[in-house]
Amino acid sequence: MLHIREAIVVEGRYDKNTLSQVVDTLILETGGFQLFKDPEKMALLRRAAQRRGLIVLTDSDGAGFVIRNRIKGAVPAGQVKHAYIPDVYGKERRKRRAGKEGKLGVEGMPPPVLEDVLRRAGATFFQEDAPERPGGPPLTKGDLFAAGLSGGPGSAEKRQELLKTLELPEHMSANALLAVLNGCYSREEAEQILASLL
Repeated sequence: MLHIREAIVVEGRYDKNTLSQVVDTLILETGGFQLFKDPEKMALLRRAAQRRGLIVLTDSDGAGFVIRNRIKGAVPAGQVKHAYIPDVYGKERRKRRAGKEGKLGVEGMPPPVLEDVLRRAGATFFQEDAPERPGGPPLTKGDLFAAGLSGGPGSAEKRQELLKTLELPEHMSANALLAVLNGCYSREEAEQILASLL
């Protein structure tokens, strides 16, 4: 498993699933063209880019480039890197037929190809033999529970208040919130955010 500093944005959940088998970092989804109608999601991408940098990894078809260009126009150039997958024709296993342009997407790329495109994009790789992630161990679901953000009476309301404070999408689940706290903040900063709720 490769550990990289930047967050990565992909188009959909299958891309995220494939990529999460290769790298350990915050992986965000655009939901395809939903990004165009969701200012909260774009705000989340800007926040991730500002806190740790952002790598855009979309499919190499026309739709992927439309999404990439939208992000490129919304995030400052110094905070975003672009990773491009090669044009490989075929279809993903889960699909009945190939996409409109007949190219494999991120989900169809083998792990060595994904690692190569991330390295070429300039991803910041942490030492592979490092015992812990920088800043200490990540928060757990237990930390969210202890802060009253999950599994208890009023936890949904409390989580909504925190999402609003952090300018995150209101439909974000507790698991997604945990991923953002671990991905965009140091352990110390995340603990301070949770302590402010108590």
